Amino acid sequence: MERRIAFITGASRGIGAAAALSLAERGFDVVLTARTLAPGETHDHGNKAGAPDHRPLPGSLEETAAAVRARGRDALTLRLDLLDPASLAAAVDETEQRWGPIEVLLNNGIVQTAGVMDLVCDLTAENVERIYRGNVLSPLWLVQRVLPGMVARGRGAIVNMVSESGFTDPPAPAGEGGWGFAYSSSKAAFARLVGVLAAEYRESGLRFYNVEPGFIVTEMVRATGLLEQFGPQWGGAPPEVPAAVIAWLVAEDAGREWHGKTVSAQKLCKKLGLVPGWPPPRA
Repeated sequence: MERRIAFITGASRGIGAAAALSLAERGFDVVLTARTLAPGETHDHGNKAGAPDHRPLPGSLEETAAAVRARGRDALTLRLDLLDPASLAAAVDETEQRWGPIEVLLNNGIVQTAGVMDLVCDLTAENVERIYRGNVLSPLWLVQRVLPGMVARGRGAIVNMVSESGFTDPPAPAGEGGWGFAYSSSKAAFARLVGVLAAEYRESGLRFYNVEPGFIVTEMVRATGLLEQFGPQWGGAPPEVPAAVIAWLVAEDAGREWHGKTVSAQKLCKKLGLVPGWPPPRA
């Protein structure tokens, strides 16, 4: 029986790590990619120009892999940087050589870099280009790389994580409860891809989804002060909520109803009762 392989970017923590576990529980072996391979590694995740942040964050690919294996599935950990095209190609090539074709591509990772939370007048062309490279061009390349094989097999799903910031005006400036133009516009551009794919490959049998997670309380959100900025207004849900929705969409026949569409993860999770105990009962 052919193994089912899911390839996930940004799988060291947050939604990516939680999605890896949900997909493992649905019978997938998972390829885990991110910058952080081992616990304690440091990478700059500062989101404003002139304010680098090299504090280590909780989570790593090795820890996610251990949790996947504890659920009885296999995990392959590969270091990948969305700003390094060679690392993308190497990760896909190694996956196919060692395991075989990718059935599910989850474009979850984003770049945490200067410009993400900068005001318009503080943006530089270099930082905007980096954000678009990581949030639009790199995931687009991954889609282009895996699509021919999916079409040839007549089976596969691509899930793109989008953001409400790409559809909605901020209630305040970046840093005061709002978001920056460079990040939100990159997510707006990326959100257009799924509808185009659904039109171009309408007879392929493949599935394409946007998943809009809502405000999710991840390790990154806590570490970068975003919980204090957005928590009072948006509340927040755990990463297991969008993770359960992603796994349901790609594994269940009923998920085809959402093919080519943008799915509100928190609404669908609540409707289907995918995460026991969430949302918690109101006081």
